Amino acid sequence: MTRGGARNRSGPAPDPNSGRSDRRGLSLSALPNEGYRGEAPEWPLSAMTAEDVDTSAELDIWRAAWTTPQAAAWAIESWRWPIVAEYCRLKAVVESNPAASAALVAQLHRYRDQIGLTPAGLKENGWAIAQSEILPADDSDTERPESKSTGRARDRLRSVSGGG
Repeated sequence: MTRGGARNRSGPAPDPNSGRSDRRGLSLSALPNEGYRGEAPEWPLSAMTAEDVDTSAELDIWRAAWTTPQAAAWAIESWRWPIVAEYCRLKAVVESNPAASAALVAQLHRYRDQIGLTPAGLKENGWAIAQSEILPADDSDTERPESKSTGRARDRLRSVSGGG
């Protein structure tokens, strides 16, 4: 049994907004929330001859995967392309076989983590999907409600009249 040392997902994940993370230089790379706009690269795996693999389903999943925000990071890391393709192949197998084993489904989840398609995978890869900027409507006739102060709790307590 392995002893000591850091392991993947052991302990709490680092908080990229903390002072300690700032000192260590930890920051998250922002991925475009609208997804990757580039072309999907050529399929990197050899064609399978097994009857249970639908190559058109693989390619459909491949093209869909390359529209995600994570694909913006994959595009500059070509070493990930075979891993993404293996994920697409496994997903095609699992989706085409309703009686897929639990081991295959678990492996599919591990691939999702590895290529950043889960929240845990995003953190492991040091990625964050950028928040979209919501622009206010250009309706000058409508009145907007006052926003509440989000100051410190102590300041909010002081603003209560007769609060002793």
